[in-house]
Amino acid sequence: MSDAQPLTVAFRGGGFVVDMRRWAPWLAFVVIIAGWEAASDTGLLPALFMPAPHEVLSALYALLVDGKLFVHIGASLWRIIGGWLIGSAAGLAVGFAMGIFVLARSVGLPVVAALFPIPKIALLPLFILWFGIGEPSKIATIALGVFFPTVVSTYSAVDSVPRNLIRMAQSFGLTTRMIVLKVILPGAMPGILAGSRISASIALILVVAAEMIGADTGIGAFVLAAGNLMQTDQLIAGVVLLSLLGLMISWLISRVEKALLRWR
Repeated sequence: MSDAQPLTVAFRGGGFVVDMRRWAPWLAFVVIIAGWEAASDTGLLPALFMPAPHEVLSALYALLVDGKLFVHIGASLWRIIGGWLIGSAAGLAVGFAMGIFVLARSVGLPVVAALFPIPKIALLPLFILWFGIGEPSKIATIALGVFFPTVVSTYSAVDSVPRNLIRMAQSFGLTTRMIVLKVILPGAMPGILAGSRISASIALILVVAAEMIGADTGIGAFVLAAGNLMQTDQLIAGVVLLSLLGLMISWLISRVEKALLRWR
């Protein structure tokens, strides 16, 4: 018998841990803005083509003082929320139907594959003919743009739920409704929420495009007007507003994910 001590092996299971370094994004923003300011001060970035960060802040402050900031943000948010809710609700219903029912899948897959690639902003003139130049045409454009990625992500998430879990639930005598609520919906939720991030980004892109074509208020209309007048400081200020709006939407979705996916 050997009296050698057993070999201790280091734990190697700590990789791929889902975690965040809260200081990292702030450091990245500081480095980017500092580099931008330095390039502007040294003349590497001419003010006509790319104004300095302090000029962009001055433009944002001017918008805040005269009240136009909240007018443009409010108009864009109203359109985003309305279009996203309508498109997401319809997309979730169709995606779940395609994931559960054979007939819905057989009909839905080729239809979605045929219509998904169409640029939704190209349909805005048609929506203007149908709904008028006001808000319904813009909301319809956003809703249609959100609908298709929501359908695809929901269908893929439902289809990815392990079949053995569904068969186990059936063997215990659960009704179809209980299987959907207790097995399929929780299993598909991560994929659905991931798709909501994509659809929210698409809604933000489409609202800007729609406002550039037929709106007097909104961030897209403001950016277009500033570009036509070569007011680059206001143009970049509008782009910064869009970026902040995107960050806010991403933060809200992250809160929803933490609340709904605590079981993970």
